[in-house]
Amino acid sequence: MGLLGNALWFIFGGFWQGIMWVFAGAMLCLTIVGIPLGLQCFKFVPLAFFPFGKAVVYGGGTLSLLGNIVWVALCGWVLAFVAFANGVLLCITIVGIPFGKQCFKLAKLSLMPFGASVVES
Repeated sequence: MGLLGNALWFIFGGFWQGIMWVFAGAMLCLTIVGIPLGLQCFKFVPLAFFPFGKAVVYGGGTLSLLGNIVWVALCGWVLAFVAFANGVLLCITIVGIPFGKQCFKLAKLSLMPFGASVVES
């Protein structure tokens, strides 16, 4: 079921979610200061392209908190807003609810990428 979900996700919206993460990472890597933030983007691109069958585990300490604050101020809020809005639109229909849940998972990750890791569920 995960393979089918990932295939449909990629075709009907996951491609654009992943491209947003790639674009944000590329823009952040243009400056030396933004490289750690850009690397976080690239770390989560596979999840944005194929989220079914994966879970996000949150953890971290003070440095993760500081990184997340800087992240949200620079570009995290944009990624979170787009993923959340996409999730709301997908949840309008019953068929789109599983895809909307994946959007909400990405929206939460967009707000707190530092200290987070992706695991198989």
